[in-house]
Amino acid sequence: MQHNRSTLILGVVLILLGIWLVVSRQVPEVGEWLEDIDLSWPMWTIAAGLLIFIVGLLTGNPGLSVPAAIVTGTGAILYYQYTMDDYASWSYMWTLIPGFIGVGTILAGLLGENTRQNLSRGLNLIVLSAVLFLIFGSIFGGLAILGPYGPAVLLIGLGVYILLRGFLRNTKKRAQ
Repeated sequence: MQHNRSTLILGVVLILLGIWLVVSRQVPEVGEWLEDIDLSWPMWTIAAGLLIFIVGLLTGNPGLSVPAAIVTGTGAILYYQYTMDDYASWSYMWTLIPGFIGVGTILAGLLGENTRQNLSRGLNLIVLSAVLFLIFGSIFGGLAILGPYGPAVLLIGLGVYILLRGFLRNTKKRAQ
């Protein structure tokens, strides 16, 4: 039953997308209206990610939140790079992808798929991604706000976080 529902929704979405593309190319007024909206190519990537998320919601498949977050987040990175003409930032922007996976995992958890476990895993991925982003951004010059010692301080902070997390887990296990 779930497969039939997913197939039906995907088919309807593709038909509507096809109709929209034909109309936008055949009716000049629609094309003029679209020129007023910034529909640069990265926006299509963001829209594809949102479409994946909507299909996941409509089909009752919370697991689609993860690929939806990856595609949408990557589209956001590409949009930033396109508008700022800063393609060199990819040298550290790629570190945000584990964070996108974390966001998708949290969304899947909030939508009812292994809620507690997904929230924990998602948060860990977001923290890891943020630390990596700050370290690589500092190393490759994209984030000068941390100064010359930024990467070292972040690595020390990550080590303290990991040690505290392990210590708290052991304390919880002993209390049970």
